[in-house]
Order: sequence, then structure tokens, then C-alpha cells
Amino acid sequence: MAGPLAQLPLDLPLEPRYGREDFLRSISNEAAYAAIEAWPRWRDRVLLLIGPEGAGKSHLGAIWAARAGARTVAATGLSSAEVPDIVVPGAVFVEDADRIGPNEASLFHLVNLVRETSGFLLLTARRRPDFWGLATADLLSRLRQGHAIEIGAPDDDLIRAVLVKLMADRQIMVDAGVVDYLACRIERSLAAARMVVASLDRESLARGRRITKIMAGDVLKRLVEE
Repeated sequence: MAGPLAQLPLDLPLEPRYGREDFLRSISNEAAYAAIEAWPRWRDRVLLLIGPEGAGKSHLGAIWAARAGARTVAATGLSSAEVPDIVVPGAVFVEDADRIGPNEASLFHLVNLVRETSGFLLLTARRRPDFWGLATADLLSRLRQGHAIEIGAPDDDLIRAVLVKLMADRQIMVDAGVVDYLACRIERSLAAARMVVASLDRESLARGRRITKIMAGDVLKRLVEE
């Protein structure tokens, strides 16, 4: 007699939720969060959030954009012809500014126009402008004038909180021991936490069993090997 059929996991990743109520605060991101909350009483018209992948920069940017009514654009898609229209709302959020590449002239135009119109500009990047390889000296100078805040890699407490939240979003029930096991072994990034939880969800559905430390260990080993 055939055994029970394993459930076929549907690959339906949950989109990250970028609401203010979804942001988890910790020592590593407290200064950046405080700056977003302080708007419009910023130290400068230009604010740069600097931090590694998965540190929460996009989430903070989304919170600010919703609050300030800002236009959101990716640095790789920034066009000089569109800059005047982008600045109209008075607030602009540019993601991954360190990937500006051939669009330096557009960013230079944007920074100047934001200051001229007394607007606000939020930029996210993995490193400070000095390390973007900018060829436009005046652009680098203007970016240096902005207020830069660095976000550190998530600490253990934040990683645990993120894991719990991501599992709750997927309606996954696990013991605290499993969360501690994962928090001590995964890369210190929110992106890694999302990937691990998604993989565990699929594995649990495929096996038809709840998540245990043994299952978590199997998934982590497989992710390392891939």
C-alpha cells in the first residue's frame, strides 16, 4: 500500500511588507529610523542611508516615501529628462545610488535641483559616495555635504525578531529553540532570513511535518551547497 503523498509546495514567495508597523527596530538601525522619523527637521536636505544588503534601507525608504509623498526611483533608471518632474512633489527617494553608473549627470542634476527648490532627497547605498567610483567631482562634493547614516548588520536580537515575524506572516508555528538555532547560523542579513524562512516553509509542506532543528539543519546545509 502506498504511503501518504507529500504535499506539493507552491512557490509563492511573500512580498516584503514595508509598512511603518512592520519595521523592527534595534541598535543597528536606531539612528537611521530616528532620522526618518525626524523629517522634515533634517540636518540637511540630502540624507544618505548606508548599509549592507538586507539591512532594511529599502524598508526605511518606503516608510519615508509614504510619509513625505516622495517619488521613488531606482538609480539605474534615473533620467536627466525626467528629473524636473521627479522633483515636483518636493521629496525624492533614490534606491541603490551607488549603482548610478552612467547616470551620474542625472543624479548631479537631481541633487542640485532638490537643493534649489528646497526639497528633500533620500538616497540608499551599500557604501559611502567616496567608494562609488564617481567621475564627477562636483557630484561627490555635493553628496559629501549631505547627512550620511550607517546601518550596521542586524544583531542577534533583530535576526530572531525577523525570523519570528517572517514565520508568523506565513502562519508557521515553531519552537523558540528552532528560532535560536537558525539565528546563530544564518548570515546576518534580513535577505538571508527571508530566504531561509521561505525554504523552510517549502520543506515543511513537502514533508508534511512541522519544522524541527533537524529539518532546519538539512535546509541550511542544502542552501550552503547550492
